[in-house]
Amino acid sequence: MDLAVNCYEATASFPSEEKFGLVSQMRRASSSVAANIAEGHGRETSGAFVQGLRIAQGSLKELETHVTLCTRVRLMDELASSEILRRCDELGRMLRALIRSLQDTK
Repeated sequence: MDLAVNCYEATASFPSEEKFGLVSQMRRASSSVAANIAEGHGRETSGAFVQGLRIAQGSLKELETHVTLCTRVRLMDELASSEILRRCDELGRMLRALIRSLQDTK
């Protein structure tokens, strides 16, 4: 959830012409990470949870791509970008570890 909040804050100052472009895509991808984790957990089987975690990983990679693009086209400064990418990396490591943990219990 914190990552999604960071993305909403970071995109608040983007130009209005990006409202339905990168702003929308970044906000959807960041909120999708948390939503897919919650949805997978709510299905109450480890297989469904792992599937939700993998979908969350995909959304995380999508977000990383959007953040990198925003930095390269100067919509986002390096400081904001590096903080979001740091959080993405940390969350990605956590997701991978949780997936491995759930798969080891089978």
